Amino acid sequence: MPKGFVGKVLRVDLTEGKTWIEEPPESWYRTYFGGSAVVAYYLLKEVPTDCDPLGPENRLIFATGPLTGTPIAGSGRNNVGAKSPLTGGFGDAQGGGYWMTELKKAGFDHVVIQGRAPSPVYLWIKDGEVEIRDAGHLWGKETGEVEDLIREELDVPGIRITQCGIAGENLVRYACVINDLTHFPGRTGMGAVMGSKNLRALAVKGSNNVELDDRDRVMELARLMGTEVREGIRAESLHQHGTPGGVMALDAGGGLPTNNFQFGNFEGAEKISGPTMTETILVERDTCHACPIYCKRVVKCDEYGGVDPRYGGPEYETVGSIGSNCGIDDLAAISKGNEICNKLGMDTISAGMVVSFAMECFERGVLSKEDLDGIELCFGNSAGMIALLEKIAHREGVGDLMAEGAAKAARKIGPQALELALTIKGLEVPMHEPRFKHALGVGYAVSPTGADHMHNMHDTAFENSADAANVFGITEPVPIDDLSGRKMRLFYYESNWRHMQNTTVSCMFVPWTKREYVDAMRAVTGWDTSVYELVKAGERAATLARVFNLRCGFDDRDDMLNDRFFTAFTRGPLEGKEIDRKVFNRAMISYYHMMGWDDLGRPTPDRLTELGVEWVVEE
Repeated sequence: MPKGFVGKVLRVDLTEGKTWIEEPPESWYRTYFGGSAVVAYYLLKEVPTDCDPLGPENRLIFATGPLTGTPIAGSGRNNVGAKSPLTGGFGDAQGGGYWMTELKKAGFDHVVIQGRAPSPVYLWIKDGEVEIRDAGHLWGKETGEVEDLIREELDVPGIRITQCGIAGENLVRYACVINDLTHFPGRTGMGAVMGSKNLRALAVKGSNNVELDDRDRVMELARLMGTEVREGIRAESLHQHGTPGGVMALDAGGGLPTNNFQFGNFEGAEKISGPTMTETILVERDTCHACPIYCKRVVKCDEYGGVDPRYGGPEYETVGSIGSNCGIDDLAAISKGNEICNKLGMDTISAGMVVSFAMECFERGVLSKEDLDGIELCFGNSAGMIALLEKIAHREGVGDLMAEGAAKAARKIGPQALELALTIKGLEVPMHEPRFKHALGVGYAVSPTGADHMHNMHDTAFENSADAANVFGITEPVPIDDLSGRKMRLFYYESNWRHMQNTTVSCMFVPWTKREYVDAMRAVTGWDTSVYELVKAGERAATLARVFNLRCGFDDRDDMLNDRFFTAFTRGPLEGKEIDRKVFNRAMISYYHMMGWDDLGRPTPDRLTELGVEWVVEE
């Protein structure tokens, strides 16, 4: 078994109340690495085509990677995957913190859960031993209280806990998973899958460190990042202002989502920016395992009944989704909305997008005040946003409809609502404007999870320099609004590299160069790996997820942006700018071919064989 892995997969059948351990060979680890590729592997192998995502046949997979739990900055992450109750296709989410490191130390690379417990339970995993424990006393409680009760009950120092919240119990289709109270594998409804299995939490404690092949080199790389972060050479803005530090640059470029993506700039941008947060309500910086950047925000304020710093603070995606995209310029209100989502367990991106969808429906007369339980839900209504989030998590009144997600809610409301629900494959669009970053729009369309900004390419990173892509043989910058074959070549490499980072598993915000990343993989595992192998690992993960979606009934017609993004802005820095639909369609076909897919986006048998997964041909 290579270093960096434990070599064991914990299997849990909640229906039968039993557990067992699998020990895959090294060849399996070298093929799938971990993370999203492992998720896709188990979904393809074990989940029936007609499986109800909220039924016992679905698999819930917690997957680490070879870098998880090592001293490498960015290694404090894990993937959670299942068939998504929001999209009906490939579900996958990534989060940080410390929980996944503790899972490795406790003796497991991955946990695969099936079935449904007859009553609420949680798992207690400690140094290779597993216990299914009663969780009736945890059901219906907020995440902070659940964490306190588990710690008190087990009375073991250093426990790490991941859980679903009340929203997961209530099967809100975009309920998330919560690591350590402040870190969130947020997207595609993995918290609802936990809730459907009557599984409230997994508590973990381990005492074994992850084995490294070349500890000296690993520690050298760890010290390098730590030193350069402290000296302001790398990630200075992330450390100072976190991910909200990018608000003003996006606003200046016309790429800050505003009023349900009707506009790309926001009059109140400065009020909700990272520097404003730092100067006003920030009380602490937080981080993940082994990371010197400390980009996480911890905030506190007294407005709206007070915001508890125990639940961290809003990331950029939250500032955008329940801030500018809802027309709200009040940091205290945004922080309260963030706290509600964190206490109750909802993805802030989807939750904010559902609120902004409802706001536009109200302003256009598609939904009335009576439809919204008496809430006058216009853009900018902070109190209305907060009230609706609470209703959604508890499925109360109109919250029961909105808990289904924007796409399903729009279909129930009627045709006028459909064009206002900005989703791709059923997943709400994150806070990055494709009319600003055109290849990002292609990435939204082809993403296996639906609109996703992480396993994607951000055009702005290559607008003025191609240094980050030199290892791919790309030496010249490419304009952000270009969708030529040259841009799709860059997109092919960069998006597959990011898919790879979801298999290894590591944070995409830590600014390792690609050569340093290869060096880290070699030092941890002992494998003589390369940029080429890592790109192919990402391509393999993306392709396996694609096959799962095809099996679930998705096809090339689902690889499409909303009509709004093919419509020009009417104001702001990008006034008159739109995505040309014909150019977009040609770019899609170009990407398909580079991936070894046919004109309808189906992976060819030859490409599946070339990727070493010929068994998938039958799928």
